[in-house]
Amino acid sequence: MQLDRIVAFHKTIGDPTRIKIIALLATKSWNGQALAGKLGLSAPTITHHLKKLREINVVYERRDKNTIYFYLNKSVMKQQLEALNNLMENNKEDTEMGVSNDEEMSIIQTFFTADGRLKNIPAQRKKKLVIFRYMVKGLKAGKKYKEQEINEYIIQFFDDYATIRREFIINHFMYREKNQYELNPEEMWLK
Repeated sequence: MQLDRIVAFHKTIGDPTRIKIIALLATKSWNGQALAGKLGLSAPTITHHLKKLREINVVYERRDKNTIYFYLNKSVMKQQLEALNNLMENNKEDTEMGVSNDEEMSIIQTFFTADGRLKNIPAQRKKKLVIFRYMVKGLKAGKKYKEQEINEYIIQFFDDYATIRREFIINHFMYREKNQYELNPEEMWLK
């Protein structure tokens, strides 16, 4: 499963009201009015949260005469759990097959000049990932960067900032949403 889908899923369900709705729907179907009454919220608020959950396919609906009932899509919930578990297992395997500190330092010394400029992007994937990991270390976790800020940061290492920026996203070093860039947790970086 794509990393972007995993992130979108967890961002969407990371709301207390949505978690309560999921918990209620896990046992039986509910209509919007009943959910609003059970949670002590207005119908428009419940409608908003259900819309967000439908967007990630966690909730589906069925009409019975004039009433719409909402159901939890349990198979999607299981898929998301499995995807997260697979991501953790893959990272565990990647770490086990990683490079030693000495090898990492050798790669960095080989591909960077004395003044910190990248000579060229390595062709070998393992070396490429070491280089990118080294480059993103100067960025702050939790900070959102505008595209221009990322470009300026990359230019200090390498002139082709667009290629490097794209590689940061492809290799899960960073997450992009609406021209805003943010470091992913280090556990998500490809090793």
